[in-house]
Amino acid sequence: MAVDLQESEQEPEVVQDVALSSQTNDDFPYKALSRGAIVSVFLACLALVGLVPGFQVALVLAVFGIAAAIMGLRVTSLYPKEYGGRMLAKIGLTLNLLLVVGGVGEHAYIYATEVPDGYQRVHFYALQQPDDGPKGPTEEAVSLDKKKIFLKGYIHPSAGNGRLTRFVLVPDLGTCCFGGQPDTTDMVEVVLTGGDTVRANLMKKKLAGEFFVTPQGMRSKDFDNPVVYRLRANYAK
Repeated sequence: MAVDLQESEQEPEVVQDVALSSQTNDDFPYKALSRGAIVSVFLACLALVGLVPGFQVALVLAVFGIAAAIMGLRVTSLYPKEYGGRMLAKIGLTLNLLLVVGGVGEHAYIYATEVPDGYQRVHFYALQQPDDGPKGPTEEAVSLDKKKIFLKGYIHPSAGNGRLTRFVLVPDLGTCCFGGQPDTTDMVEVVLTGGDTVRANLMKKKLAGEFFVTPQGMRSKDFDNPVVYRLRANYAK
């Protein structure tokens, strides 16, 4: 009888421990962090590169970051007991929205104000012939002969390193570094005047000056094709 009484006295303690354990689990449930929230913040960090001129294409990542943040908010709203990270998703959404709005505004302002007064913006494709077209200058290029233009492009590595006063400008990095020999109308020989120089690198250059067309072309030891365009530039950035 004494043994039975002792066991009976211990039973409430066991029941109390189980109840306390159950209460603890309910008060502090485990929640998985929403993947959408994590991805949105990660993409926002990557999209920061898009604020740098020349890398604006990286702002597309912020658009995907917005979608990821919305997904994170939706998951944490539908399954609040299973998923956490709602605040993180809100932070990701805010950052990506700011990057899209601010980045687009920044690059739009740069585009609207980058051409010096008295110069005409010319896109490189206006100077290029199609692959199956003639090798000479385009009609639009001929119409720009001896006019002041503003042109953007990349320095071909044949110019060497350091500070340059003379180099060949090409339309893109593919032509610059991975496309082999550029076509005749993919090249503009640039001569900087007034003591200006530019540093040779892979960044896009902005140039303004007087444009010349030489239909017969000029040969260079660095290229298989003749160069038919020249730019005497007094502005380089």
